[in-house]
Amino acid sequence: MPFDHYAIIESTLREGEQFSTATFTSGQKLEIAGLLDDFGVEMIEMTSPCASPQSEADIRAVVGAGLNARILTHIRCHKGDAIRALDTGVDGLDIVIGTSPKLMEHSHGKSISEIIDLAADVLEFVRQQAPNTVLRFSTEDTFRSRESDLLRVYLAVADLGMVNRLGVADTVGVALPQQVHALVSQLVRLTGLDVEFHGHNDSGCAVANACAALEAGATHIDTTVLGIGERNGITPLGGLIARLYTLDRAYVAKYNLKLLARVDHVVASICDLEIPFNNYITGSSAFIHKAGIHAKAVLADPATYEILRPQDFGLTREVAIGHRLTGWNAIRERAVVLGLNLDELTLRAVTQDVKQRADIQPLALHEIDTLLMAAAGQSA
Repeated sequence: MPFDHYAIIESTLREGEQFSTATFTSGQKLEIAGLLDDFGVEMIEMTSPCASPQSEADIRAVVGAGLNARILTHIRCHKGDAIRALDTGVDGLDIVIGTSPKLMEHSHGKSISEIIDLAADVLEFVRQQAPNTVLRFSTEDTFRSRESDLLRVYLAVADLGMVNRLGVADTVGVALPQQVHALVSQLVRLTGLDVEFHGHNDSGCAVANACAALEAGATHIDTTVLGIGERNGITPLGGLIARLYTLDRAYVAKYNLKLLARVDHVVASICDLEIPFNNYITGSSAFIHKAGIHAKAVLADPATYEILRPQDFGLTREVAIGHRLTGWNAIRERAVVLGLNLDELTLRAVTQDVKQRADIQPLALHEIDTLLMAAAGQSA
């Protein structure tokens, strides 16, 4: 599997800025870019400088920050957009145009032949102006486009010999993993170019689709922190990391995994969001074990019920014990933490007491400690 050769294009400062509650100040953009750079993403994509004067100023500020990550900006297939983008000093341009019947009718109004001619005109112009700029050409709404139209466009662009990679965009989150795999593998085979995947999460397939793209030979995956973006957003950075980690930790060894929690919390705070309880890796319940049978096994060997090691992300696991599902092994572990030497019969008796009390109301940890201390003949 080609999961050991890929790059993340982190688009929180472009796609993420399209999220409903995301309004990043210049300072916040610099903070987020710095954190993503420290995390180790290879590329950071920013909003087009044509969006607003401040958007252009922000690109210049991030370009001037001296980050290791290459700075990209996302633009329409227009010469005017390209001119403004190149003037900011970015390392690369991500050029996009819609190819689905809906977008051809309701967005730009061009036919496939006109799209090909426009792409050739813009790409040739950019190459003349900036021979070393990294160029990506992507279709938009790829998976609602006709296959024959897609191949005409992609092959024509590839034949120009001017782009570094081709982009595939599941703009409305409609694709299935097998569809992504089929198209990406076809493009890799026919063009030999790098392929980038941008996948929305409207139907919950963004992470699966990103992995299908990688398996098919894609070299770049777009992400945002917490998956924020237009509507339900795109492939979340943490979700992609979690999925690849479970395949082989070596696939994500190049990233500073212990910084992920901070990145998530900073963006959540800026966007006035609560991190979902079941968020990949950084959700509040991600490493909490509750059921007695789970707790017993986890205390013996965490890998029994954990595919992700919390310590690799600078986090810790928790075994919840103040509830009716608790088991005596979890209670015993708490007694050991307290330095109490209780026999099994006593521990089982305390466990039953906890269960009975928890049937009425869950117990706080200090309440369980009181029961254990009392069982040991001590006062809490």
